[in-house]
Amino acid sequence: MISALQWVRRGAAQARPDKYDLDEKEFKRINEFAAQHLADAKEELAAAQRAENEYTISEANPELSEYNLDDYDEEKPQAQEANIFSNLKGLTYYTSNREDPYITLRDEEDEDQEDLMIQATDNLLLAAKTEDDISHLEVYLYDESEENEGNMYVHHDIMLPAFPLCLEWLDFRVGRKSAVEGPGNYVAVGTFDPEIEIWDLDTVDNMYPDAVLGAQDKTKKKKGAKKSKKANNEYHTDAVMALAWNKQHRNILASASADTTVKLWDLTTQQCAHSFNHHTDKVQALAWNPIESTALVTGSYDKTVVVFDSRAPDARATWKLQADVECLRWDPHDANCFYVSTDDGMVQYFDGRTGGAQPVFRLHAHDKAVSAMDVNTTVRGCIVTGSTDGSVKVWDVNENRPSMVTSRQVKSDIGQVFSVTFCPDAPFNLAMAGSAGKVNIWDIATNAGVRRAFEGRSVIVASSKAEKEKVVAMPDDDEPESEEEMDGADIDMDDIAESDYEEEESGEDV
Repeated sequence: MISALQWVRRGAAQARPDKYDLDEKEFKRINEFAAQHLADAKEELAAAQRAENEYTISEANPELSEYNLDDYDEEKPQAQEANIFSNLKGLTYYTSNREDPYITLRDEEDEDQEDLMIQATDNLLLAAKTEDDISHLEVYLYDESEENEGNMYVHHDIMLPAFPLCLEWLDFRVGRKSAVEGPGNYVAVGTFDPEIEIWDLDTVDNMYPDAVLGAQDKTKKKKGAKKSKKANNEYHTDAVMALAWNKQHRNILASASADTTVKLWDLTTQQCAHSFNHHTDKVQALAWNPIESTALVTGSYDKTVVVFDSRAPDARATWKLQADVECLRWDPHDANCFYVSTDDGMVQYFDGRTGGAQPVFRLHAHDKAVSAMDVNTTVRGCIVTGSTDGSVKVWDVNENRPSMVTSRQVKSDIGQVFSVTFCPDAPFNLAMAGSAGKVNIWDIATNAGVRRAFEGRSVIVASSKAEKEKVVAMPDDDEPESEEEMDGADIDMDDIAESDYEEEESGEDV
């Protein structure tokens, strides 16, 4: 499945991505990083071994205990420093296969470099994907030029430590390239783990993230101590469910967690600057106001939405809803208002200046949860919703009178919809993904109903004369699942986000 999507605007990525370079400085950094995880893994292994040894051969037959049969096949450990890269320095490293005398078959390095080239007209699309219990970040390159009629392929990918829940692009430099001038190209990833990883998208074959927010020093943890999920002011203790980068205060990243807190991170120090605990249940969504740079809206499974100024969080406005929050979006055309989607199929539009008041309008968008939503930043009144019912709908909400423009059934292609997002450079290119683990890009301007509804509000729509709808998908060699199979494989994202990570017995849809 694909749980989150994120576009990277044109021109943000390096034309020629860097190859990962394991120099002395990087070697030391990842050795320290690995030691943090190794300490925790050792404790988990020791706990498992203690449980396994509760019933031993000697306990079953005391007469055999003198032979120590439990440990007869165990080698005595050699006294040495625990270092998973201890032998790495002894290996001869060649910068290219041409320099290695043992390789006689020369690869086509020039062709490889050409494949990695990113043109000024290319977009990158990030997809948080999980397949067969393996999670990774796929970086797609999308070229919508007319001669290619829309071409999409995986440029490179990044292995992730746990099931990913959210993605956020940012250009603030951290880690190895923090001293380099100019904006960078990074993605922050929130997973079931409480840490937030930040990866450099301009480097391929990365082994470790450039920064980890909320990482605990596990080497100093007391032996036998259990992980505490009690919320604190320094780091998250449960899954990170949403991220929001402040585009005006570029060193600030906000995060929402299943531990019920919202935290602000200073990317310069990589430490938590503020922690807010105004919610009583898992915090599912949050977003910075596009005009008031310190105003933040948050939504939770406690069925409330809160708007507050991060400088004075005690003065906040709260709205009580009838269902759990799924998505939040500020209106880019009226920064005083915001959209909320919920798991009962509703979309509501609120004025942020009237705390607790009734919504400006309500829209019953789907029969199941509105698990995905986006607002077009270019065309006023154009929003899109996606649902676990397997449909994506385009709405015209101009003058606060919502009406459906078009609907597309995508269950046979992408399954239950978990993410929809408009491209920042081509505002009618809509990326969609869900439970089938596939990405589709739908040019909604090729739909006749969309052109009629938004004619006059966009030059792009007025000039579009496509005879049939354009949908670009990744080529797939695997046989697609039947619609009946997809119907019988409902995935409940609420269950996935449960703090104890256990499947609920109720089996209710989101």
